Amino acid sequence: MIGIFGGTFDPVHYGHLRPALEIQQALGLDEVRLVPSLVPPHRPQPHATAQQRLAMLNAAIAGDPAFKVDTREFHREGPSYTLDTLKSLRTELTVAGICLLIGMDAFREFSSWHRWREITDYAHLVVMTRPGMPPPEKGELADFISLHRVTDVATLKSRASGLLLFHAVSQLEISGTQIRKLLASGKRADFLLPDSVLQFIRSEGLYGTGKPHDE
Repeated sequence: MIGIFGGTFDPVHYGHLRPALEIQQALGLDEVRLVPSLVPPHRPQPHATAQQRLAMLNAAIAGDPAFKVDTREFHREGPSYTLDTLKSLRTELTVAGICLLIGMDAFREFSSWHRWREITDYAHLVVMTRPGMPPPEKGELADFISLHRVTDVATLKSRASGLLLFHAVSQLEISGTQIRKLLASGKRADFLLPDSVLQFIRSEGLYGTGKPHDE
């Protein structure tokens, strides 16, 4: 099985990387593919360019066999819909299990996603949970949970797609917005993201940091 973890990664930080690594280890995934979106459907356009976000991802995971960057959404016009990405992956991975990794925040908005009911036709859904935010108990998402939920990894591995698993991870209260605000105000964002990513941000003058020769 492989994991798929999408986002703007603007910038990538430990709030992305640590939970994804925990899921990779807990589920025994061969790898987690980080899939940067080109045109995110549910949030504003990224501040950094696609090339800059790709460079930050590559810097963050350099030499780590648990992760791989997948740029297929950069080569597709229009909104970066998850369903289209999973369809593309399924044509390549015809029998392998695919696990789409999302946080509970995203899952609670899952019914607003493009053709959301079809997503489990192509992948399992693995929701990374945190204390104080339970799954929906009423409505169409609650019905979706009752239809697809399993509670153990072995059952998830018995099929290539179609199931839903909730799994607790270390929830680090880190956001790209927080990092960008810190850097724009001249404050340090150390220990919120890999040093290699922070060095790239500074070298590019991203998020209002200013390039070294301007300091």
